[in-house]
Amino acid sequence: MSAVTPLERRITRRAFVVGTTATGAGLAIGLALPLSPRAAAAAEGAPEVNAWVVIRPDDTVVVRIARSEMGQGTLTGLAQMVAEELECDWSKVTTEYPTPGENVARKRVWGSFSTGGSRGIRSSHDYVREGGAAARMMLVQAAADAWGVPASECTAAASVITHRPSGRTTTYGAVADAAAKLDPPASVTLKDPKDWTLIGQPVKRLDTLDKLTGKQVYGADLKLPGMLSAAIRDCPVFGGKVARLDTSKAESMPGVRKIVRVGESAVAVVADTWWRAKTALDAVDVAWDGGDNTKVSSASIADTLTRGLDADDAFVNHEVGDAAGAIATAARKVEAVYSTPFQNHAPMEPMNATARWTPERCEVWCPTQNGEAALAATASAAGLPIEQCEVYKIHLGGGFGRRGAFHDYVTQAVTIARELPGTPVKLLWSREEDMLHGHYHPVMQARLRGGLDADGNLTGLHIRLSGQSILAAVFPQNLRDGMDALAFQGYWAKGDHALAYTVPNLKTDHAMRNTHVPPGFWRGVNANQNCIFLECFMDELAEAAGQDALAFRRKLMADHPKSLAVLNAVAERAGWGTPAAAGVHRGLAHFNAFGSYVAACAEVSVADGKDVRVHRIVAATDCGYAVNPAQIERQIAGSFVYGLSALFSQACTVKDGRIEQDNFHVYDSMRIAQMPVVESIVMPSGGFWGGVGEPTICVAAPAVLNAIYRATGTRYRTFPLKDHGLRLV
Repeated sequence: MSAVTPLERRITRRAFVVGTTATGAGLAIGLALPLSPRAAAAAEGAPEVNAWVVIRPDDTVVVRIARSEMGQGTLTGLAQMVAEELECDWSKVTTEYPTPGENVARKRVWGSFSTGGSRGIRSSHDYVREGGAAARMMLVQAAADAWGVPASECTAAASVITHRPSGRTTTYGAVADAAAKLDPPASVTLKDPKDWTLIGQPVKRLDTLDKLTGKQVYGADLKLPGMLSAAIRDCPVFGGKVARLDTSKAESMPGVRKIVRVGESAVAVVADTWWRAKTALDAVDVAWDGGDNTKVSSASIADTLTRGLDADDAFVNHEVGDAAGAIATAARKVEAVYSTPFQNHAPMEPMNATARWTPERCEVWCPTQNGEAALAATASAAGLPIEQCEVYKIHLGGGFGRRGAFHDYVTQAVTIARELPGTPVKLLWSREEDMLHGHYHPVMQARLRGGLDADGNLTGLHIRLSGQSILAAVFPQNLRDGMDALAFQGYWAKGDHALAYTVPNLKTDHAMRNTHVPPGFWRGVNANQNCIFLECFMDELAEAAGQDALAFRRKLMADHPKSLAVLNAVAERAGWGTPAAAGVHRGLAHFNAFGSYVAACAEVSVADGKDVRVHRIVAATDCGYAVNPAQIERQIAGSFVYGLSALFSQACTVKDGRIEQDNFHVYDSMRIAQMPVVESIVMPSGGFWGGVGEPTICVAAPAVLNAIYRATGTRYRTFPLKDHGLRLV
């Protein structure tokens, strides 16, 4: 990707802005703004009909997508939405990323670049469809003007415009240049969902071929003329710094160009190849000062969280009636304590960024889940105004939240590049660096107490969480009077993460206990542990009440029909209530998260009390509207790989203030042979837009745990299961 020229800032008569509001941002979305020199050059002579649509003379449609592609299918899904309203030939659709710098210069015409929390589609579906609809109207108008007929007499389909009375036709490519010169429509009308022909179809992904052929370039693959490579080592104790540094041996090693101190805590070596940089870095003699954090261990953190279970200083999220009183007077009381460990995102592609800095301009090429946040990090590290910086997004070799709110690798790359002005420098973390300097899924404990009456009805429920707050560390401005609402995902009174049970006396609260280990948004975030806590405890309550696990849940879900629908769907498909195969046991779980309703039924067998085989998981998702059912099925299966790997074998532990797991040999993932058959039931009920990539992960682990209990009679409440001698086979 070549350097860009300064952006055109002048607004012409074509600078029409269609106003809309992004959630919490007061964002104006422009459907057609003036071309910048970069946009014109990138289009290679093909006109930009509006910010979302570029059409080449051969009828190729280039759809610009602001969100990031990291394997979840965002590019294809959003392109489907634009193409649906554009009425173009899907076989000729391709995509490209606009840049965040151009987005700023064009008054954020593409909206938010943030890709996380399953918001890529559900928070942009309206304005991307409006972009496609506006472009279609302009193309039709251009054809009508050429024919001297009213636009109302013309229709568009598969990139062909037809004048109905005369039968004349033309193509999008033929009229695109004329359409680009028109004023955009003042308003657009979107299709009724019943008229969709592309949205809702399992079309093939647009990026698959490039991945299969090796054409796809990831950040770690990037090469620029004259580029140097950098390797970095940061203090392994969070919050620590360099105490002593001797670089004399490394300085004379082959290919070394420069050794750079990066802040107070890191040192980097720049060389002509990455391996030479890494080899020289290994030769640097560095001593670390970890400070008081060296006294922290997994045991000390666990002790802090355990004390939080009984602490008075807890934020109350949802309270109905008198939970404590109802439990105290219950005919039968049930109590359990669960805990979940730190987890690393562990994307296959380690953190990396390539930066080129001069006193006048800084450019960065990087995989990022939020191009605008990467641009802000670039400008800050470069010491330059935003207008003099640019970020070029590259497909991510995995993200899972790590490359969303955290751009430490971008800051480091720019800091290093400033030491070699005008030279592109690619910083690539080693696997060890990537494992030891993550932003980890928060550590959490939960104590659940329930009270049952003489008839086995749940009369009181208290869920006390004790553990980290992601928002307190990352976005403290989003705390609500000190409370982290995201810690209660799945337990809210209403909204995207609402509790799907009606309990007459209920209390959920959180004793916030933060550690020096930085937390982050790990795929599915807090819904993961919250679903384990609640759905395993529901099975414990059902057993104490002497009731079937499905029947017990159904009684509490009468007021939650969408949740009940996905639960019933998996139970029916799996054959709940009918005998399973010999030695096979079933477990259920369901949850509400990220605006969607999800459920799972797992079939599990356990041999010799330790060898666990997950034979099948039936999974149901109601995400409102299903843009691409095939992608949803892949997201469900992929998320189960992530969730079950964590359940069985993954945990990050702390010793002497640092993470102990430094590579995949001690932070393992499940293998293809261990993967269960996943039967997905995609059952969109319409009327809302829910997430897909984030919510589906949470139900796999508790469904499997509940099945393991039925197979073994042992209830496991701490993880990973390998610590109990269980292994996935």
